[in-house]
Amino acid sequence: MASLRSPISLLLLFSLLSFLLFFLIPKPSLRTQNPNPNSSLPKLRVLVADIPRSFNYGLLDLYWSLSTPDSRINSDPDADLRPRIKSDRPFYPPYPSNPLIQQYSAEYWLLGDLETPAAKRSDSSVAERVRGAEDVYDVVFVPFFATLSAEMELGWGKKGGFLKKDEGQNGDFRRQREVLHRVMGSDAWKRSGGRDHVFVLTDPVAMWHVRKEIAPAVLLVVDFGGWYKLDSKASDGNSSHMIQHTQVSLLKDVIVPYAHLLPRLHLSENQHRHTLLYFKGAKHRHRGGLVREKLWDLLVNEPDAIIEEGFPNATGREQSIRGMRSSEFCLHPAGDTPTSCRLFDAVLSLCIPVIISDNIELPFEGTVDYTEFSVFVSVSNALQPNWLANYLRAFSKEKKDRLRENMGRVQAIFEYDSGYSGGIGPVPPNGAVNHIWRKVHEKVPMIKEAIVREKRKPEGVSVPLRCHCT
Repeated sequence: MASLRSPISLLLLFSLLSFLLFFLIPKPSLRTQNPNPNSSLPKLRVLVADIPRSFNYGLLDLYWSLSTPDSRINSDPDADLRPRIKSDRPFYPPYPSNPLIQQYSAEYWLLGDLETPAAKRSDSSVAERVRGAEDVYDVVFVPFFATLSAEMELGWGKKGGFLKKDEGQNGDFRRQREVLHRVMGSDAWKRSGGRDHVFVLTDPVAMWHVRKEIAPAVLLVVDFGGWYKLDSKASDGNSSHMIQHTQVSLLKDVIVPYAHLLPRLHLSENQHRHTLLYFKGAKHRHRGGLVREKLWDLLVNEPDAIIEEGFPNATGREQSIRGMRSSEFCLHPAGDTPTSCRLFDAVLSLCIPVIISDNIELPFEGTVDYTEFSVFVSVSNALQPNWLANYLRAFSKEKKDRLRENMGRVQAIFEYDSGYSGGIGPVPPNGAVNHIWRKVHEKVPMIKEAIVREKRKPEGVSVPLRCHCT
């Protein structure tokens, strides 16, 4: 019996020790995140297309040399900074703070990440720049500030000249054509048919005149609203409600956030909110934004709602900060396109977004669940008299607090600014730039498959575009 007791005793002792160790040794929380969540993952290898500086940072040099204000707002938000930039002439100038342009600044932060020297980059960066076409790469980034080019033509070009295909009068059209010529003439484009090229088109009118030519590429867009007019022409007589996206698709393209214009409010800074619902913007819009005018008339006389016309100048910015930070909910109806930077201003202001835009597409879905911090309302419900205000008043304090706490957890995902001069420096690990590169990385297997499939087509065979999907 003694010979049996010894192994049994040891087994019991071992079990007791294991039990104690399990409860006494601290274990990481399931919510604890790796401080460098991307460090162990394969990098997205990015080749930067060879086009002159005049199409990116040189455009910023041109912007800062302007002496007249933006004709659309008849003021110059950058007037105080302009003399210093003209004098210092930095190689990496800052992006404009003109709100009509700043909201589309993704192009600036993405290129800044790629321009950052390897020694200054963080291990958490998702993208890795490769320097030569002979190196193995996943995608080719086209470093054209297409939004800045378009906005400068709209704000400083000849009135009505933006839509004209006249290189003498439309500087943006000239730049679009030259970029296209350079990129499509490259060996990289010829090898892939452009399928592995990445264009940043956050402005709905960026690359307006050459969209058909760049349709095979990966397009970084804020939504698909700017493509409706083009697609409706290609829909073979279908109803305008049956738009078939032959140039943009969630399969190949990436929805990216607008750059927010209002400063971030942290949860610890949140204070009592005395207004139910807030909206500041233009009343009259086009296309899907026609609903905004109807909502305006329904809500403008609600006692605990603030619905006001406004423009994002200095005065409007301060009013928006106060309004969003003192309101429980912020209205986000469709405008000329299904979304706007107002949504991301609301998130950064901890104002619960009320999204009334049936055709909206949102950035980083699959990573971000917007139902955890936003309220989605159909247009048909929102346009019923008294319905929306009564629906929002019924939210309990506990539910609003929970939505706001969830919002605080995702604020960083929508921030582009790295805090470094010229955008040259390590990007925030959990910021917008890394999340965009991660979404592009997810497209790589599909891109490679499409390139291989294209190679096997017999000469003269044409396969129609099939991106009729969302």
